[in-house]
Amino acid sequence: MSDGAPVSPDKGDRSASTGCQMLGAEGEALAATWYEDHDYEILERNWRRREGEVDLIVRHGKTVAFCEVMTRSSDRFGTGAESVLEAKQRRIRRLASRWLSEITPASGRTRVEVRFDVASITAGKIEVIENAF
Repeated sequence: MSDGAPVSPDKGDRSASTGCQMLGAEGEALAATWYEDHDYEILERNWRRREGEVDLIVRHGKTVAFCEVMTRSSDRFGTGAESVLEAKQRRIRRLASRWLSEITPASGRTRVEVRFDVASITAGKIEVIENAF
């Protein structure tokens, strides 16, 4: 700053983080709309446990899909789908197992087919990859 006032090193980080969070939230909303437009029921949004978070859990018939949403403003550093590497896939699988284990038999969702999707949003354009991993 030109006035010589001290600048908090965290201030810029928060602004960038907030921008990324807004971009991510917009991407998740776009992905949820895509699923709803394709006759899926949104079961959970941002389902969190200590081990991590699943962005979307959706159902179509007997299939429950656990969806990782990756939003990018451009493809300059690759697509969002390319960033869902093995470690993230393992974490999502563990979280899916936990989510399924928490469902009571009375809910009627004990016998489902499980699928793992990635919704890649780049510059506002969505591509949903079903059975991505």
